[in-house]
Amino acid sequence: MTITENIGKLGFGLMRLPRKDGKIDVEQVKEMVDLFLESGFNYFDTAWAYPGSEEAIREALVERYPRDSYYLATKDAAWRVGTKEEAEKQFETSLERLGTDYIDFYLLHNLGNDRTEPFEKWDLWNYFLEKKKEGKIRHLGFSFHSTVDELEPILRAHPEAEFIQLQINYADWESNAIQSRKVYELSRKYGKPVIVMEPVKGGLLAKPPEKVEKVFKDKEPDSSCASWALRFCADLEGVMTVLSGMSDVEQMKDNISHMRGFVNLTPQQRDTIKKASEVLSTYPIIPCTSCDYCAKVCPLDIGISGTFQAVNQMALYGNKEFSTGQLNWLVGMHGKKYAKDCIKCGKCEKVCPQHILIRDELEKSIKIFE
Repeated sequence: MTITENIGKLGFGLMRLPRKDGKIDVEQVKEMVDLFLESGFNYFDTAWAYPGSEEAIREALVERYPRDSYYLATKDAAWRVGTKEEAEKQFETSLERLGTDYIDFYLLHNLGNDRTEPFEKWDLWNYFLEKKKEGKIRHLGFSFHSTVDELEPILRAHPEAEFIQLQINYADWESNAIQSRKVYELSRKYGKPVIVMEPVKGGLLAKPPEKVEKVFKDKEPDSSCASWALRFCADLEGVMTVLSGMSDVEQMKDNISHMRGFVNLTPQQRDTIKKASEVLSTYPIIPCTSCDYCAKVCPLDIGISGTFQAVNQMALYGNKEFSTGQLNWLVGMHGKKYAKDCIKCGKCEKVCPQHILIRDELEKSIKIFE
């Protein structure tokens, strides 16, 4: 049996589960699990780093269905801890939280940038290969959030990786920062089956700008924008499953209605997505490629590229709450300083390959997020 055989084209991403009174609404999760399985889908994706998610899916799925009726994926975030022992312990913790004695698909979580190093330094690839020999892991792979230049060394060094999870969507397909197409094509060059994450870009492509939505509605009035985003990913050769972080029953019903019995897109449908992507690209954004040359010379370690990503999210979607969250994650949570701390020395502009007027754009960002 191949790694992709019998896996449904739609996967249930468990990072954005429904909440009630501040806690995961397990009863609604049970309803969603039932509907998902009844519709012929069977892949569930969680992670040690998703608070409460592993425990919730144990209660909603593992304790209620035969273990061989679904596939369970979870992940190890070695970069979140300080020692090899803590990183290794994540695996046993996940087994305990999930209430299972094996994981179908185990992932080294979020490789790229400095996050790759702990897995190498602590020899965790071999540690997980031993767990695979013990039968506690069925398939071993990794998820990746960085550039194609960082991906190839990992693929060369670790042929034991059976699959790869990538951020892919039509908005990021030609993005210089996300590089969806480039990392997808490289993964296929190495023969790796691909699991897609962020097909709806954190929910933003479910409600894109009105001009983009019109392109889709003119073609298929009854199809949701989210369905177009999911189908774009599912249409790609070698895609094992497309994860959707569904947050309520209605989202799940919509996704299922378009992904059950999935057939490849027609040339006309692909043209529609291309047109929508072209319209999306007309929105005014800062041409930052996240090369971070500016960061290397900034005396105060301002989160320049993270700020610009958040500004671009605001320009594209007009969702201030989401964009502010992106700003706080990409800047504050990564230990960078905010635009308001910039001393306007200009060193960044001298090294920017895109010739961006960085000081002006940082000043504008302060007003955007006031």
